[in-house]
Amino acid sequence: MPSYSIFLFMASLLYLILSLMIASISAQGPPSPGYSPSSKINSITFDQGFRNLWGPQHQKLDQDTLTIWLDSSSGSGFKSLQTYRSGYFGAAIKLQPGYTAGVITSLYLSNNEDYPGNHDEIDIEFLGTTPDKPYTLQTNVYVKGSGDGNIIGREMKFHLWFDPTQDYHNYAIVWNPSEIIFLVDDVPIRRYPRKSDATFPLRPMYLYGSIWDASPWATEDGKYKADYQYQPFIGKYTNFKLGGCTANAPASCRPPSASPSSSSGLSEQQYSAMEWVRKNYLVYNYCQDPKRDHTFIPEC
Repeated sequence: MPSYSIFLFMASLLYLILSLMIASISAQGPPSPGYSPSSKINSITFDQGFRNLWGPQHQKLDQDTLTIWLDSSSGSGFKSLQTYRSGYFGAAIKLQPGYTAGVITSLYLSNNEDYPGNHDEIDIEFLGTTPDKPYTLQTNVYVKGSGDGNIIGREMKFHLWFDPTQDYHNYAIVWNPSEIIFLVDDVPIRRYPRKSDATFPLRPMYLYGSIWDASPWATEDGKYKADYQYQPFIGKYTNFKLGGCTANAPASCRPPSASPSSSSGLSEQQYSAMEWVRKNYLVYNYCQDPKRDHTFIPEC
């Protein structure tokens, strides 16, 4: 019995040490990227750039903050007033704590309404969770497809170095003809370069946001479903930013850059911050998934 007690003590001690190490990493946060792309884009109000798309009774605008929610009757979504061929697209978002399994809160670019079943998409999706586990931020790129199994998703999933339910944080997509950059509080977490026209979205897209029930797959591949005893599930958005080239802009229009050099790619400091995130918080990379058919993802 004494040996069993020692085992329990050592296991508890190891757990405490690991918890403190994780907390220390989180407290430090990523190294500074040295540049803030968001500072180059002016904030706009919701009405200046967006309108309700569906679930109007589940959407409320209070000054500069938009609240959308999901209950057993409906979710809600919004859409930009204009379509864009490149640009900076962002918002500050605050997520709901507690049990949110099965629920997706999102900010994404898409042209699904123009090309149903054959569309392009660039996603930031927060996958709901159970109270004992952190949210997962899923980034994804679709090219001429709907994600129904006949086309290729390019998912990379991250945990975050902060609690996204405690405060607003800025999430953004920079999309230009040469690359897609995903940003969290101006820290780049993923860069998706244009390696060929076949693997890169080039057609104009709208910016959308939504909250909806994705129970079949959202949380641990559908293991945990949305439980409406915890409704409503709420997402809050503010500090909207739209900057770039609309579909009707002249050819001379130049989209914002994610880097201080105003060119494609990232600075060395930005790459260092991105590598820190990937080392500590990347939890899934489609390029490293042995179950994926890599003939369909040549960019890997």
